[in-house]
Amino acid sequence: MSYHSPFAPRRPSPLPLVLAGAAFVLAAWLVLDRTGVLQPPPSGEPRIVVPRGDLTAFEQTMTEIFEQRSSAVVHITTEAQARTIFGLRRYQEGTGTGFLWDETGTVVTNYHVVQNVVEARSRLKVAIGDELYDGAVVGTSPAHDIAVVRVVAPPRGLVPIPIGTSADLKVGQLVLAIGNPFGFDKSLSTGIISALNRSIETKNSRMTGLIQTDAAINPGNSGGPLLDSAGRLIGMNTAIYSPSGANAGIGFAVPVDVINEVVPGLLDGSKAQRHMGVTIGEPVRVDRALGYGVGLPVLAVEPGAGAASAGIRPFELDDAYRVVGWGDIIVAVDGTPIRSQLELQRLLRGRRRGEEVKVTLVRGDGDRLETVELAVPLK
Repeated sequence: MSYHSPFAPRRPSPLPLVLAGAAFVLAAWLVLDRTGVLQPPPSGEPRIVVPRGDLTAFEQTMTEIFEQRSSAVVHITTEAQARTIFGLRRYQEGTGTGFLWDETGTVVTNYHVVQNVVEARSRLKVAIGDELYDGAVVGTSPAHDIAVVRVVAPPRGLVPIPIGTSADLKVGQLVLAIGNPFGFDKSLSTGIISALNRSIETKNSRMTGLIQTDAAINPGNSGGPLLDSAGRLIGMNTAIYSPSGANAGIGFAVPVDVINEVVPGLLDGSKAQRHMGVTIGEPVRVDRALGYGVGLPVLAVEPGAGAASAGIRPFELDDAYRVVGWGDIIVAVDGTPIRSQLELQRLLRGRRRGEEVKVTLVRGDGDRLETVELAVPLK
């Protein structure tokens, strides 16, 4: 007969050991998972392309308009020259956009894009596609910020942008802008018409009746076309409102109805901006005893131009801009007093090339002054 003591020790339970082992395995797995050891290696095969289906109607409209009209958008650059120790060097002075007006190489752009060409005899280059051509300014209207450029020996097969109308535009209407912002060729931006009949002050004039748009317009877009959703020209991008100088969603365009009225007159000369061949400074006061209170000092005379042949004399200034040689002050043209450069431009606009105007000058050395009248042919 066997005998078991009721106080014999029990065998230990394996459960704590199992739990500890499970906890260790779980902790090891978490550590390995966080370090990425357990992740499968990346595949070296290209991913499968997912078909997207057809473009939306809006996307199709945008892409079709850009493909059809971008070839009529040109890149305009102006070049100046400077004297260096290595001789005369040319450098890019400004850049902008223009668009083809007809099949013969006529380009419309902003006046401020080519202003240095007109005033400082800079060179003009026009890029059509991948080719670069010389250009010449044939007419300007600073009051409308419009200029017409002729491409020298243009290529064949040019297609201009169809003309729309700005008379029936509506706020909220879709618009597209094509240009060369910051030198990036043929960039497309879209937006809407934000307002109509806006007025702004520019360096050359006060412009009225402008189209306001939120389509992205940046430096370099000036002179580019503003299109409607039918791909028609409805305006020319001309200015932005921005404290930083970059797009702030407020851009302005010259309406196409204004362009369509001004450009033909610039081409036939009836509205061309004529010049005497002088560079003038800010208005100065003159002795009222001579009959005029304000005039425009002549700072430079273009060789061979009408002012030079008529005998107009420029002021001579030293490096500190002090007068070392007295010149002429323009006080009237054809009997009309002149008080600003804008007034002078308005009086000369629309004249014929070679036409003579009667220019009244104040001439003297500051102590002995007199008025002189000269006949100046225009260019």
